[in-house]
Amino acid sequence: MPIKQVKTQTTVNSIPLAERMRPQDFDGFFGQTDIVGQGKILRKLIESDDLTSLIFWGPPGVGKTTLAKIIAAKTKSHFIQLSAVMSGKDELREAVAQAKEIKEKENRRTILFIDEIHRWNKAQQDALLPYVEQGDIILIGATTENPSFEIIRALLSRSRVFVLKSLSEEELFQVVKRALVDENVGLGTMKIKIDDEVIKTIVFFSGGDARTALNILELAVKLNKEGKIDKSDIKESAQKVNVVFDKQGEEFYNLISALHKSMRGSDPDASIYWLCRMLQGGADPLYVARRVVRFASEDIGMANGEALIQANAAYDACHRLGMPECGVHLAQAVVYCAKSAKSNLLYVAYEKAMKDAEQTSHLGVPLHLRNAPTQFMKDIGYSDGYKYNPDFDGPVEQEYLPEELKGKKYLKK
Repeated sequence: MPIKQVKTQTTVNSIPLAERMRPQDFDGFFGQTDIVGQGKILRKLIESDDLTSLIFWGPPGVGKTTLAKIIAAKTKSHFIQLSAVMSGKDELREAVAQAKEIKEKENRRTILFIDEIHRWNKAQQDALLPYVEQGDIILIGATTENPSFEIIRALLSRSRVFVLKSLSEEELFQVVKRALVDENVGLGTMKIKIDDEVIKTIVFFSGGDARTALNILELAVKLNKEGKIDKSDIKESAQKVNVVFDKQGEEFYNLISALHKSMRGSDPDASIYWLCRMLQGGADPLYVARRVVRFASEDIGMANGEALIQANAAYDACHRLGMPECGVHLAQAVVYCAKSAKSNLLYVAYEKAMKDAEQTSHLGVPLHLRNAPTQFMKDIGYSDGYKYNPDFDGPVEQEYLPEELKGKKYLKK
């Protein structure tokens, strides 16, 4: 039942504030003006009823689910929501069957919203393709991960990707104010006493996440029965909802820096501590895992090739399991990297080679190294003189770099 139809205060209180305050239309929707503001591309597509499948990419609490519901309402579409964490092919088939029935009986199309679509593996995402292609559903997928890496190419090519940004301080301020004055589904009937500086404290701790801001406010109200909220109430509530990163994300990057430098310094105890600080604060385990994968080659590299295997295994575990189960896998990779021998030989070589590649992109590949799939190419010298290494015993005297870089060494022995 839509939130606006809620009748009693008892029923309202049984629904979290962040869910009750979910806007029903663009008038109450804050943020993302660059894509849904008047005259912007997504707004035009909605108003002209010319939708294709969409992928919303952005951090938590920026309006991905809300926007999908508004689109369904504006286009008078049937709306089905699935969580990729809790559902799979069976739920997809049921949703499509329902969509077909709605189309047949009511001549209405269905928007299928899949939250955290990156959690579905390739086979599950492949299963979506025929339904999208045949027009059985309009897909709206929401992801906090880069679609280029987490969404299969075939699905991406059939969808428009929109990037959603963290809400600004002013937008979050308005979100909180709206919740405080709304007497229907918000806190307006409670006549809460709270000044603008306290609201700014909520904004400070929410990190651009509207859901977090409303969770902090709701908890502060529950903890303070007198109805007057001050900064100490907000700080206590913020700690209880695991918010530790400041508005600019400075503390977030301080923590990842501390983790990186502790692993580099071969201190496994400090490394696991900073890892836990990040996870306890709500950091995305996949982000941490990517940083560890990078570390395994940048700071360990050829000193221990096993580190990259450990780091990739941890990333895979995070992708498959999520928190809290994957925490121990991350800890294993972090401790392994911290205790491993270190070498930046590979990293330095890569940087030097990349610089040369940028400055010498005009140089052609030496003829003897070129591929020669046709007789014409062979006739003009492609692959001519190439020495096939397995045909020789021992080292082969042969140049593999362009003439201008002959003898260049990137890897110091």
